[in-house]
Amino acid sequence: MQFGLRRHFYSDVYHSWLRAPWRMAFAAVTILYLLVNCLFAVAYLLVGGVENLGPTSYADAFFFSVQTIATIGYGHMVPISHAANALVTLESLIGLLGVAMATGLMFAKFARPTARVLWSDVAVVAPFEGVPSLMFRVANERGNQVVEAQIRVVLLISEETKEGVTIRRNIDLQLRRSLSTVFALSWTVIHPLTADSPLVTHTREELQLGRAEIIASLIGLDDAFNQTIHARHAWGMDEVVWNARFVDILGTLPDGREGVDYRRFHDVVPLAGQAGSGRS
Repeated sequence: MQFGLRRHFYSDVYHSWLRAPWRMAFAAVTILYLLVNCLFAVAYLLVGGVENLGPTSYADAFFFSVQTIATIGYGHMVPISHAANALVTLESLIGLLGVAMATGLMFAKFARPTARVLWSDVAVVAPFEGVPSLMFRVANERGNQVVEAQIRVVLLISEETKEGVTIRRNIDLQLRRSLSTVFALSWTVIHPLTADSPLVTHTREELQLGRAEIIASLIGLDDAFNQTIHARHAWGMDEVVWNARFVDILGTLPDGREGVDYRRFHDVVPLAGQAGSGRS
């Protein structure tokens, strides 16, 4: 959480627009459209000079504004004074600019590359090829391929410097494989717990006291959009299961292709003969 920054929607409108949910985007466009027409309806009533427009009929003025801004022109109500024609000219210009901007903003949201990456709910610690290792799963939820996918994993922990200053330190975790040429199905990311691993040099108590988190970041090239996508996930120390491994989810389909059973993607089982399979 950040403090001391005066941040609101209007400080970076375009960035806020791209990150806003679609329901908020449609609501904003609708409200702005109605607001503009409401204001012009008031202006038409004040200026007058519109044929067949009742002098006190706000509904007629509103619908005349809608017809004008959308360049519909049914012909029942028409401006007959210079003031009304000037107002129609202004509203038509605003309508053209509004349509152009709304089209561009909507396209920008549609064209924005997004990743649909599934991360395992927990990370596990279990032997891999004879070496105790931290492991977690990541999968591509789309049917496409992510080319040259790269994963970086860091341990984020609060520590004190020699001067007694508390800092939030990022420590890179070395991976057995940090690059996948084609990321299409599932990927088990593995960090060996060697002597220099921060998960070994720090005790579990130190990790808990330091509010340690394991943060993974994935980037790659979406072969459909030909654009870079990214995804990120974090696990707290209470989401690390020791002495357990993930359930196997890879299998062969009847047609010979390799498939993934995502129904058990997050499932783990304790290691045989290990009693301490709880989370750290």
